[in-house]
Formats: sequence, structure tokens, C-alpha cells
Amino acid sequence: MLNHLRIQNFKGWQDTGNIQLSPLTLFFGSNSSGKSSIGQFLMMLKQTIDSSDRKATFYPGAKNSAVQLGSFKDMVFHHDTTRKIAFEYSWSLQKKNNIIDPVSKHIYEGDNILFSAETGLAEKDKNNLSLNNFSYSLCYGDKKELAITLSKKADSNSLYEINCENYDLAGKKGRPWLHAPGKFYAFPDEVVNHYKNADFMQDLNLYHEQLFRSMFYLGPLRTKTERLYTWGRIEPESVGYDGQNAIAAILSAKERRINYKYRSPTRLFQTVIMEELKKMGLIEDFDVKEISSQRQEYEVKIRTRGSSDWVDLPDVGFGISQVLPVLVQCFYAPPGSIILMEQPEIHLHPSAQSALADVMIDVINSGENGNPRNIQLIIETHSEHFLRRLQRRIVEDDSLNGKISAYFADITRSPAVLEKLQIDLFGNIINWPKNFFGDIVGDVFAHDKTALEKQIKINEKGS
Repeated sequence: MLNHLRIQNFKGWQDTGNIQLSPLTLFFGSNSSGKSSIGQFLMMLKQTIDSSDRKATFYPGAKNSAVQLGSFKDMVFHHDTTRKIAFEYSWSLQKKNNIIDPVSKHIYEGDNILFSAETGLAEKDKNNLSLNNFSYSLCYGDKKELAITLSKKADSNSLYEINCENYDLAGKKGRPWLHAPGKFYAFPDEVVNHYKNADFMQDLNLYHEQLFRSMFYLGPLRTKTERLYTWGRIEPESVGYDGQNAIAAILSAKERRINYKYRSPTRLFQTVIMEELKKMGLIEDFDVKEISSQRQEYEVKIRTRGSSDWVDLPDVGFGISQVLPVLVQCFYAPPGSIILMEQPEIHLHPSAQSALADVMIDVINSGENGNPRNIQLIIETHSEHFLRRLQRRIVEDDSLNGKISAYFADITRSPAVLEKLQIDLFGNIINWPKNFFGDIVGDVFAHDKTALEKQIKINEKGS
């Protein structure tokens, strides 16, 4: 789980400041306020880790990528290529890790990792993106056990040096400078040949890869539904960036049993999806049926509220087809996953948007095989109804204290500021930006005032 994040000089953000991330973290803001850029940055890092190009510091994406960010000039703040894109984040390890120094025999314990990096155009080759430095800190709670930094050698574009804190590297005779690292995070392979006790650095690379491979993204526009679905019994990694694998995921997970709260009764995966859609007031029943085993074809049948007839998925409201991949991804993702979503409430009516907030609470509280799933949701949304329901639940359920955080992208300041919303124990937002969801009180007052004036004029004409 990501614990905190900070990004500098990326797209519209000169500095996001320190973003404290909870199991459920929300980002609000007006259009083009930069709130989507935060998820885009994380997805770019994931794309880089997944990329086969070991030399590229960043992989900004291509046609079929989750995000396509263009050149360094396109993504750096104010398109100022003299600036450096810097970032840091920390994450919790799934289990406590011990690093044993084979030279000193000292044991370093850690349950979370802090990482930071800085990149920019190379001094001598302005066409190439270069990594200036990165740093790992292994921490146990708030205590830093050891830190290691890889930084570019002065007056060089391709040679690097390593410095450690609380750890003595034992260098081998004739140790040369290290060459450029792989990607934005990876110690070069040669490091283990230059030091007698540097094997743990490869473990740090692996932990980083595990973090981003636990991350999944669902975009704001989901794919069009079909009347027939073909499934070759291959389990998809996720529902896909636009939800195209949602039905295949349901079929793949048909034997999985999920509970909404730890140690509560479990339900089959498809039943969970059906019940959540029903809670949202969207359907009465839901089923995925095989219609041709030879062609491996399936159809999705839905019975809507107040009807006894079963219909195909394309024949129901558009909102159902848009929210179905959201629900499937939330419960399909393996334990320990981080799910990034843009506008999961899109095309839903207000009451369903409110109910979707309850679904998200179910997700972060859910369990599987007798263990908590520990799912983290990072959501960009415009929905007032979604937020209001969460405020209500915070008042009603003390166990949600610390599990929900929200941020507002304020573009009325220059540069833009990402401000954390202060939610008290009563669910009140102390620092909510004025009129962000519209001036509801002002609209009601203006309506009543105008209606009264019109009634007076009608009465005067009648008299």
C-alpha cells in the first residue's frame, strides 16, 4: 500500500506537496485542474517498470498504453526543460523484511520503503532524459534503518556513485565507477560485482517492481457492451484500462469467495457483483450464462427492478455497463492491490453514485480466504453524492477513521495547490472550497425570491 506521494515539476504541478494516502483516497477538482495528472504519473512509472526497454528512464507510453505523455518537454512543468522532475513515495511491505550484512552480520529490519528520484535532460545531450539520482530508505515504522543513494558523478552523463547511510559497503579491489542504472529505480547489475555486500540492492529493485505490478488502472470511459462474449478460459490480469475484460474476469473468478468484512460470511464472486449492483438500485438479478461450450460463448443476462423479464446487457441503461467493470476490478484484483480509477460514477444517477461510495467501503473492508484483502483505492471523481455518502459513513462508523482521505486541486492559486480536505469526526469538511459543487443555498434563495416576485406581479395584475 502506498503511504505517501509527492511530485514536483510534472505537468500542471510545480509541487503537489506531501499527499498522505489512505486505503480510500479521493481527488476532487474542476476540469483541467491537474487531479488526473497524479494517477497518470503513477501509471507512467508502472509502464516504465513493465517496459522491455531497460535503458529508458521513463516510458511515457504509446498508442495502446494506459497513458501517453509525450516528450519530457510535454510533461515538465510549464514546458521548461531546465527544470527537473522530482518525486518521492513510500509504501508498506507485505511482510517484514530483514537485510543481513554478510560482512558485519548486522541485521536491518524494515516494514516500509521510502523512495525518491530526480530526472532531467542530460547536461551534454539535451535530447536525452537522464536520471540524476535516486535513493532508497529501509524503515521500520518511523525509524530509518539504512539509506542508499545512487547519484550521477560530477561532470559525467554516464557514470554514477553510491553512498550509504548506516550501512558500510565493502568494495572490491579496483572498483570502477558504476554505469547508468536501468530505468528510474533499478541499481545496475554490475553493483553486486563491485561490492561484497550489495546483494540486497537487487532485492530493493524487486520490491519496487512488486509495488507497481500490484497497481491497476481503470479509465473514465469503459468499453461498449456486447451480446455475446468469448472466453478461452484464460484468466486476465485485470479488467483492462477500459473494462474490456470484465466478463472474462467474472468467469475466471467464479470459484472465488469474498466477504464484505473480515470474518463475515463469504459469497461467490458473481454473487458479490450481483449484490453490489442490487444495493445500488440498478438491477434485481444478474447472471453470466454459457450458451455454446464448443465456441466458448457466454451471454450476460440482467433482470431490472420491477420486471420479471431477463434482458441482455446492451439492453439496459448505459450506467450499468459503465459501472460493471468498476465493481469487477475492485473485487477481482488480488490482495494487496492498488487500484487507480477515474470517475467510477460516470453515467450513474445521483442515488447510485451515493451507493457506489458504500461499495468502495465494502472493497477496502473486504476479505478472502480468511484474510483481509488490503485493497487500496485511489479515485478521481466529480461526484458530490459520492462524497456526501462518505461523510455520512464517517459519522456512523468509527472504524473508518483514518481509512479515508480527500484532496482538492485548487487552481485559483498560482501555482496550483493540492489541499487536503479536513474531515472532522462528525464528517464535516472544514475547509471545503466555496461553491465547488455549485451554490445550492444561493440557487434555492434566488429561486424562492424570484418566484415570490413573480407571484406578487401576478397578484397585482389580477387585482
